[in-house]
Order: sequence, then structure tokens, then C-alpha cells
Amino acid sequence: MAGAAVLKALWTLRPRTLAATSGRFPAPVECFLPPASCVLYPPWRSSPVRTLQLCSALCAGHNKWSKVKHIKGPKDEARGRMFMKYGMMIKIAVKEGGPNPDMNINLAHILEQCRSKNMPKASVEAAIKSAEKAKPASQHMFEARGPGGCLLLIEVLTDNNSRSHQEIKRLLNKNGGMLSEGARHNFNRRGVVVVSGQNVSTERALELAIEAGAEDVQETEDEEEQPLLQFMCDMTDVRKVRGSLEELGMQITSAGLEFVPRALSSLDQDQLDAASTLIEALNDCPDVVRIWDNIQADS
Repeated sequence: MAGAAVLKALWTLRPRTLAATSGRFPAPVECFLPPASCVLYPPWRSSPVRTLQLCSALCAGHNKWSKVKHIKGPKDEARGRMFMKYGMMIKIAVKEGGPNPDMNINLAHILEQCRSKNMPKASVEAAIKSAEKAKPASQHMFEARGPGGCLLLIEVLTDNNSRSHQEIKRLLNKNGGMLSEGARHNFNRRGVVVVSGQNVSTERALELAIEAGAEDVQETEDEEEQPLLQFMCDMTDVRKVRGSLEELGMQITSAGLEFVPRALSSLDQDQLDAASTLIEALNDCPDVVRIWDNIQADS
């Protein structure tokens, strides 16, 4: 009896966390995760926003569904939104140059990007077919000014110009931005070939740019913080530069046409957060295809 009393006393003194994991006295464990917007990295940076890292004790065994619900869900949602945007880009490319990628360089570049992002082949084919049969839609580029004076180009594909204009204007006004004519003059349309920058020094990157016929090269990172090199060239030279880099043994990540800012706008942290909120809100708009900016975070 005395032994039983001692065991009972010891049991009541056990730490609460141990008791909760014993299975005998289950207690709910909550995982506090960042909102979905934190999982999506800001469009002006190649590197992502760092999310909170959870210790294994908070997401063990019985709490597996909570981890899947809060982490996998937003990632799947972002993946689906990304594929939707690529589908819109395909429609624009088909509208401009036809459905044959051999005759439509822009479409060929977009299809390559779709493959690099593992977009299902069926989805790509469906987007091409729907582009040929879809009801008439128009492409627009809205020019805007955001928090801290940053400049934005917002590419839109819509079948209702008035609706899209009002929605873009509403989102800008709500999030510290405004429509601003003339923003496009601060960007150049350039060809951009992106390659893996793993184990490539700055000196070697410059040598590659010269050998491939690129006009400039910039160092950046992808969403997993892996180094990338962006080779800038004339719009008509994208295929040539890409082929040259492949011959030089470089792994091509993507190639296409981009709006490259002539000068960057430096933002402090508060302005950067506000710009992030604005751009995420614009990206959630179904009519928005892509957004370009001239944002640079203060070091």
C-alpha cells in the first residue's frame, strides 16, 4: 500500500508536458504557424521571407494533421495560384504569336518555365487549347506607385476592362498605392536567362556573360536560398544566350522576357512590409498575371 501511495504521489508530480505525451492523459498541443502570406516570398526578392521554424516537440505524432493543415495547405494553394498564372501567361503568348512554340519564342520560354515548375503537362495542353477557343480577352499593363515611392507594373488579362480597372484601383488605394502614369518608362523590356549559380564565382559569372553574349549578369537566390545567376540580354537574343550557356555547361532554370527596372527604389522595413501586403493583395486578384517592381530592401 505504501508503495502504491508513493507511485501515485510521484505521478502527480510529473511535468505536465510528459503527462500529455504519455497517451494516458492526452492534452491538446497547438502549433502557432505564420499566416499563409508569410509563406509566399515577396515578389521583389528572389529569396523568401523566413518562416518560423517549429521544434519537433510541438508537432510530434498526434499533431501531424495540424502541421499538414497549416503548412501543406498554404503551399498547395500557392502552387495552384502559380499554375493559374502560368495558364494566363500561356493564353497571352498564344494570343500574340499562335499556339506553336516552334514559331512563338515567347510561348516556348513560358512552356519551359512551366516544366521547370513541374506544372502538369495536361494543364499546359489545356491552357493552350482554351487560349485558342476562349472568348476575347484583352491584355493591359497598369502603372502604379506603391509604399515608399516604389514603382509597379501590373499585367492583367481580362474580359471586362472596367471591372479590372476598378479592382486594381481599389486594391491600390486600400494598401497605400495609387495608379501612376509614366511608371513604365522606368523599366526596360529585356531578355533574362536564369541559371544555377552553385559553385560559380563572381569572376566566372562575368566570364560566362561575355562568352554567352549577355549584356549583364546579376546574382540572386531562389525560394530555397540557392544561388542563381540572371543573364540580361536583348529581347531578340534570348534563345542565342540560352543556347550558349547550355553549351558552356550551365543548368538553365528559366528564360523569357521581363521588365527590368532602370533604377531601384530603396525601402526601409516598414515600407517593405507595406509593399509586401500590397503586392500579395494584387497577386490574389484573378485578373492579374504578373507584377514587376523596382524595390530594393535596405541592407
